[in-house]
Amino acid sequence: MVEEEPVEKASEETVKEEIAETIRDPKTGRMYTIKVDGIYNGAIDGLTEEEINRLHTGGSVEISTEEGRTLTLWAPIEIEEAVPETPVQTTSDGLVPLTRMRQQIARTTIGSKTTIPHFYVTTDIDMTAAMSLRREINESLEGDARVSVNDLVIKACVHTIKSYPKFNSSYTEDGIRMHDSINIGMAIAEADGLIMPAILDCGSKSLTEISSASKDLVRRSQSGTLQVEEYTGGTFSISNMGMFDVTSFVAIIQPPQSAVLAIGTVQKRPVVDGDKIVVREIMSATLSVDHRVSDGAEGAQFIVQLKEYLEHPLRLLV
Repeated sequence: MVEEEPVEKASEETVKEEIAETIRDPKTGRMYTIKVDGIYNGAIDGLTEEEINRLHTGGSVEISTEEGRTLTLWAPIEIEEAVPETPVQTTSDGLVPLTRMRQQIARTTIGSKTTIPHFYVTTDIDMTAAMSLRREINESLEGDARVSVNDLVIKACVHTIKSYPKFNSSYTEDGIRMHDSINIGMAIAEADGLIMPAILDCGSKSLTEISSASKDLVRRSQSGTLQVEEYTGGTFSISNMGMFDVTSFVAIIQPPQSAVLAIGTVQKRPVVDGDKIVVREIMSATLSVDHRVSDGAEGAQFIVQLKEYLEHPLRLLV
């Protein structure tokens, strides 16, 4: 019988070195590293085990700095997973080990669904005028500068958020934190899972600038060169499954955000217009909202305003 060697101090240091996650204050850029063991014990500036666990399940923690500032911390998607891992083999009992990205997705989504009381509002949006405008814009552009449906939706969300800034906020135990910048997260599917990096400072960007920024975000996501603030700085998100011919779905809120918009494919449908039946290009959209931040009536007002912008898309150009 072989005796196991006792775990010495050197082994503890190795564990702390190998299992560490970094969290960031998005306003100051200051980085904090949580070093933990296998059951998430550890400390950072006096955080308790309960607070560490809250971070690892997608929640947020308020801390005070030496300068007297209050910061909101949360665990981001692990950036090192931007480079696809080598595929793993299924074990003899049919078990496929979880990648680190899938583990992080599990922590974030479980934390979101168990700590954020979601509610949902859905509407159908007539995209006929928006699709016509998009074709006109793209005919005048060169190269890969073409505007996508997603770009139009991002621009419409920016305009709507300016009227309803509560949807660009984060819930904290001390109150609702309103964000100055509008940073729109985009759901991007990768080999190992889904990431939600953000286009930063969308509030002042034109439609073509948003289009260029979204393409750049996807390219750098594929090459693994996204910046930390793009992973962690989102204040509102959009998940688009239209390219998969999905009609409608609901999305899970990405903590610490308070809302996410899920959009399906644009498809031709028969619509009653007065006494006639006409064919229109329709897109279904569902808004998921944190009920601690907003209520159903406000959610309805938000999505109706969004619908107005997309059904009268010339407003997006001014």
